[in-house]
Amino acid sequence: MIARAKQLLAEAANCDAASIPDDVRIGQFERWDSLAHLRLVLAVEAWIGRQLDPDEAVRIEALADIAALLAPAR
Repeated sequence: MIARAKQLLAEAANCDAASIPDDVRIGQFERWDSLAHLRLVLAVEAWIGRQLDPDEAVRIEALADIAALLAPAR
């Protein structure tokens, strides 16, 4: 799921997935700003087929957090 998480983040941040380190965290990657985070949340919701609750959305701080949300879905 890390590869899929990276792809969703790349699309949300409008960048190439290859430019995203595996240990990326919000605040360490310039392109992962508030707008990219909103796009990411929407993409995750579409992928898993449900809305995230606000606590889930704000807990997304790293690529591993994205992958964890995607894992149960597929």
